[in-house]
Amino acid sequence: MFILSAALQKTGSVNYLGALSSKVFGFNFWIGLIGTMILVGVISAFVNNTPVVAVFIPILLGLSATNKISPSKLLMPISFASMFGGLCTLIGTSTNILVSSIAVQHGLPALGMFEFTKMGLVFFAVGIIYMALFGIRIIPDRSTEGELTDKYKMHDYLTDIILLSGNKSIDMRVADSPLIKELEIDVLEVIRNGQRLLVPVSDIVLRENDLLRVRCDIKQLQELKDKVGIQMKSDCELHEKDFQCEALMLTEVVIAPNSRLIGKTIKSSYFRNVFRATALALRHRGQLYNTGFADTPLNAGDAILVEARKENYDALKNNKNFVIVSDIETPQYRKDKIIPALLIIAGVIVTATLGILPIMVGAIIGSVLLVMVGCITLEEAYDSIDWKVIFLLGGIISLGVALEKTGAAMYLSEKMIRFLGQFGPMAIVAALYLVTTLLTSTMSNNATAVLLAPIAIAAASAMNVSPKPFLMAVAFAASTSFMTPVGYQTNTMIYGVGQYRFSDFIKVGTPLNLIFLILATILIPVFFPF
Repeated sequence: MFILSAALQKTGSVNYLGALSSKVFGFNFWIGLIGTMILVGVISAFVNNTPVVAVFIPILLGLSATNKISPSKLLMPISFASMFGGLCTLIGTSTNILVSSIAVQHGLPALGMFEFTKMGLVFFAVGIIYMALFGIRIIPDRSTEGELTDKYKMHDYLTDIILLSGNKSIDMRVADSPLIKELEIDVLEVIRNGQRLLVPVSDIVLRENDLLRVRCDIKQLQELKDKVGIQMKSDCELHEKDFQCEALMLTEVVIAPNSRLIGKTIKSSYFRNVFRATALALRHRGQLYNTGFADTPLNAGDAILVEARKENYDALKNNKNFVIVSDIETPQYRKDKIIPALLIIAGVIVTATLGILPIMVGAIIGSVLLVMVGCITLEEAYDSIDWKVIFLLGGIISLGVALEKTGAAMYLSEKMIRFLGQFGPMAIVAALYLVTTLLTSTMSNNATAVLLAPIAIAAASAMNVSPKPFLMAVAFAASTSFMTPVGYQTNTMIYGVGQYRFSDFIKVGTPLNLIFLILATILIPVFFPF
């Protein structure tokens, strides 16, 4: 499924649809927003929603700047919409596939491709209505200026200085100069005779009249002013164009879910050397840092303002550690392969729906065909697989088996039945949904599903009822994490770049989770009888 999703991305299918939806905003905001949410949801029913949201982020950020719309009003709705859509099919989210696999391991029939659809469409419709009527209005309006330098308030922390005759740093390497040794400022660029020097900054030998672009706080700025041989250009307000030239560009990146940078710092990851880019500012846990962030542990969803040379930009853009959210160049897609890619993926869906091939066999054949017809290269197919997720699932599945083999699943299910069994199986559905929702708000949705699915099956066995409604409660709840930015990958992706706070997700997501809990308790037994 990773490969199938990547093929659609490489052909530009999702981008094309995203560009079409963005044009509607020029006509009417509400029609554009609801239409985009529906579109994201429909795509996410058949494609991994993480790359879908990654495609829409830069499109909607550009739209927000053009139409003076706060990005916070756009990004949370599409993240939630991707979850709504993922509920509608077996392949809409990996959680559904996992629950189906666990059912098969316990001797139960596999879940069908569209077995989730009726209940999923109810959630989809109610979710869209809630966001349109209430959710958008609850989301704080955190408007930002169009330019990245204004968004990150760089004019308060970056300044240009000129080295005059008599300065101690002249004829010394930047790394050895008193500016670095004594003042501990960060020299980002050296401009000589109007030209940026593009060799590594630390190795540049400084000359008289060199213009240095430096990052410093207020205290360091005052010390700079007191230094002999330095002229401040304090009347100069820096704009985004000051960072753009034929060889350099300014861009904003987000730490991707499952990035190798999570837990590391700008300094410990050797950011400048490894990624050939300079980190200028960091938006971490809702706070903006312009200085002193080199030792801050990075989290998924952190947004970083970076400057990179053009020849290194493509490598940065294609690096799986990042999601580029201010792409200033139009990516090259294999547009002539859109129709073959859509036909192959449709074939996978149809064969699985009709029971002609198991979903695993169909997906593998589809992946091979996509490579053979040139929709995606073999290297791109390999890179599209998130191996951290694969190994995480391997470990979690074994933990789920351990719960069953040791009797822990049966023990926990018996405790649940002892407290709630007197209220009937509907109460167990509500309890499983609630527990799954709370757990998936703080840990992986897949891990939560794998841990609770065996308990659901054991509870059904103890009550002598069908396990399907209990499994459905776990599956649906695990894929509807609206209350925190860490419960679902798409929420994590928009957290920093949308300038959200943790409380924003609680305010908007908690009522939605409660509505879904009520709907699930009432309707799951209707669609999946005991």
